[in-house]
Amino acid sequence: MRITDLLKRESIELNAAVTSKDEAIDKLIGLQINGGCISDAERYKSDILAREESASTAVGDGIAIPHAKSDGVKSPSLAAITVPGGVDYGALDGNPSNLLFMIAAPNDGDVHLEVLSRLMTLLMDAGFRQRLLLAKDKDEFLSVIDAKETEKYPDEPKAAEKPESGYRILAVTACPTGIAHTYMAAEALEKAGEKLGYSIKVETNGSGGAKNVLTKEEIEKADGIIIAADKSVDMARFDGKRLISTKVSDGIKKPEELIQRIIDGDAGIYRYSGEKAKAESSGKDGFGRQIYKHLMNGVSNMLPFVVAGGIFIAIAFLIDTLSGAPQDANFGMNTPAAAFFKTIGNVAFNFMIPILAGYIGKSIADRPGLLVGFVGGYLATTGATFTAISGDIPSGFLGALFAGFVGGYLMLGLEKLCDKMPKALEGIKPVLIYPIVGLGLIAVIMCAVNPFMGMINTGLTNLLNSMGSSSRVVLGCILGGMMAIDMGGPFNKAAYVFGTAAIASGNYDIMAAVMVGGMVPPIAIALAATFAKKKFTKAERKSAPVNYIMGLSFITEGAIPYAASDPLRVIPSCVVGSAVAGGLSMLFNCTLMAPHGGIFVFAVVGNWPLYIVSLLAGSIVGAVMLALLKKRVNE
Repeated sequence: MRITDLLKRESIELNAAVTSKDEAIDKLIGLQINGGCISDAERYKSDILAREESASTAVGDGIAIPHAKSDGVKSPSLAAITVPGGVDYGALDGNPSNLLFMIAAPNDGDVHLEVLSRLMTLLMDAGFRQRLLLAKDKDEFLSVIDAKETEKYPDEPKAAEKPESGYRILAVTACPTGIAHTYMAAEALEKAGEKLGYSIKVETNGSGGAKNVLTKEEIEKADGIIIAADKSVDMARFDGKRLISTKVSDGIKKPEELIQRIIDGDAGIYRYSGEKAKAESSGKDGFGRQIYKHLMNGVSNMLPFVVAGGIFIAIAFLIDTLSGAPQDANFGMNTPAAAFFKTIGNVAFNFMIPILAGYIGKSIADRPGLLVGFVGGYLATTGATFTAISGDIPSGFLGALFAGFVGGYLMLGLEKLCDKMPKALEGIKPVLIYPIVGLGLIAVIMCAVNPFMGMINTGLTNLLNSMGSSSRVVLGCILGGMMAIDMGGPFNKAAYVFGTAAIASGNYDIMAAVMVGGMVPPIAIALAATFAKKKFTKAERKSAPVNYIMGLSFITEGAIPYAASDPLRVIPSCVVGSAVAGGLSMLFNCTLMAPHGGIFVFAVVGNWPLYIVSLLAGSIVGAVMLALLKKRVNE
């Protein structure tokens, strides 16, 4: 994240007239407010002062960098002042501070650490500091930073230049995993904007956090906003703007249509009310769509725990296998190295289901829903309620889904009830009423529900374990095919979540069928483009080698551009190929203890030679079918 992306002209003041540390802090907070990234100035100031109480943020050599993570911050930002003669900021070297930067960061990330590290690296150069202090105006101040940052980080791409009149269209893209769909939709929208001749800026809410964040000024000047997302994004900032809210896949498949709707005024005015957003009909999600987005928000936040924990556990099994340890009840813990990976992996896995439930609740009811979802999810995994009532029966994955959704909507109802309370009690609702009442209610609910959900969960596990060979092959075909139906969409994610839940229950063959099914579509398309060249365009043939890599890495989304251009031929071919691979994986009793990784975790696949056979067979079937179905391209 570049410093110049966070520091705006309106957040800079040169030769500021401040005479004390308190005045400097107030001045910098005022500049942060000017930048439009502060939602609660008092809360932000309180957090800044709390940080200063622990230790002064003056680092010497005339530099001070006050900073804080705060719930009062909407999006990351910087403010800066220069002070002739300096101000006593409590620096360790005893010298006054004449160059001050203030970092504002939201509470859900560590962006302040990234910016703080980068700032300090640049400010180590005395010549750079002197040029900043001698800057004649704000533009020169920014250009000095930009030049130094480019010199220090030459390979880093700079943000697209902002048109003088502002961007006509703004967009936000986000998908549950934050890997492929997010950036593919952003690229498609940017290319469509360039083609149609409209300036556009796209914020990506990927796995590494929000990038290219939209500013208050940009939002005010824009004609409208496109939200192409399958998980929750910060919506309060778009109040009063024309807005289209749609699936992330629409951002990939029909970006020109979305942009044209904004330009033509064919979009409703968005209204934000209270904790949750409410939009006019043209930007409103149906109930099913809302449920899907809430679920995907939970899955998105759960995935890092699943992937990292699963791979650590798989490494533990691999170490014990290589060391010749017996595959007994202690398998994965027989050697010290294996025990280390298994223990850490189990810790991450133990957070998986509570995180899922917590972030479903948060998606529904914002921050008040996080507590009830998280605690409800934990109770679902442990059954740790009142033994006399629930019998300590864990309800597992299904119980966590129940806790997330019920807890979230429960808190929405509680918020509406509390709207009738006197305004004098407004401040105690989020810190006292919501958490205490919500915690009590979810505990009682999970006491009642755990036994029933536990029986369903146990029944499903027993059903899977009792399935005969033919039934399991059919299940593998279904799950493999689901991975290719929408390549990252609801069917794909449903199959993947089922696979990860099965890992938690000890059914490792299901995850093997799911992953091999997800690997087939990009590989099948790449094979077809390689050996049936006359049926693909030059651009498609050029991109084909990348699909080999994406398929082997278990990134199904590599097939999306091909599916979008010819869905009636590409999707059925991929579904059939994936179904063949998933069914063969089940037939060969292949297992997978890691929920991601593709070819990089084949070493921990049970019966891996036949797993490779399954992958090759499915990919070849899909490629041959696609080559037969596609028509010859005339270029």
